[in-house]
Amino acid sequence: MSQGSPFALWGMALLLAFGVAASAGDARARDIPVPEVVEIPAGALIAGSDRAEREAAYRLDEAAYGHSRTRQGRWYEGERPRGRLSVSAFAITRTPITNAQYAAFIRDSKRPAPDVDPLVWAGYGLIHPWSRTRRHAWSGRSFPEGRGEHPVVLVSFDDAVAYAAWLSRKTGWRWRLPTEIEWEKAARGLDGRRFPWGDRFDPGRLNSHDSGPFDTVPVGRFPNGASPFGLLDAAGQVFEWTQTPTGKGTFVVKGGSWDDRGCGVCRPAAGHGRPRALKHILIGFRVVREPREP
Repeated sequence: MSQGSPFALWGMALLLAFGVAASAGDARARDIPVPEVVEIPAGALIAGSDRAEREAAYRLDEAAYGHSRTRQGRWYEGERPRGRLSVSAFAITRTPITNAQYAAFIRDSKRPAPDVDPLVWAGYGLIHPWSRTRRHAWSGRSFPEGRGEHPVVLVSFDDAVAYAAWLSRKTGWRWRLPTEIEWEKAARGLDGRRFPWGDRFDPGRLNSHDSGPFDTVPVGRFPNGASPFGLLDAAGQVFEWTQTPTGKGTFVVKGGSWDDRGCGVCRPAAGHGRPRALKHILIGFRVVREPREP
């Protein structure tokens, strides 16, 4: 076929049109920090936990805290029974969304910056005093000094959903919160390991209260705690919103946090429900990027 044939010209036009569309998406995203993602292939994983894993989690907690509160509260008894599940392909941000990444959304929208009123905080009934929220709260529309690379917290479920919708408009891709099972697959891989790195708990591989500073730290500080897919900060650091409901107005959070010890709650199989309006210093989020339609 000659270079000047109608078929060649038609093909060239398609390539040019695709390039223009791609360039338009790139242009929309050029002035915002688009999060790095890891690709998660379609296929099965071993999800959930069995009696042996839950028992080991209770023992970790008891050794760390010196009491049996999580066992008495049956914290891990609601976990999905261990078994194989299939998940479609997706990409997920390598780390939780940071203050710096979230700041672009705040500057470009009318969404309130991360903060919480003392009366609202008191109404949550949490053990952390309101004074502890001040190091995480934003001043006006600026994140706390020196915390640009820390995960954003004090964000509700709806704040996280709004960020994903904004990122979708800016990039031309569809972004959303992960489902509980998508999050679990990205965090533990395919073989049902108890932690992102394997079956044995290692406090040197995550930001928890076992050996951490009792605070958030810049994301990605624990590369030896990566999951088989390269997901970072999936255990400890901050709990993360998912789109999976647990009841009316509550959604699953996963991952454990900087104030947990043990760390049975940091296992990818663990999770619990939180009210969608809650703005907690222990909860952030990461987002999923869906494949483009063929």
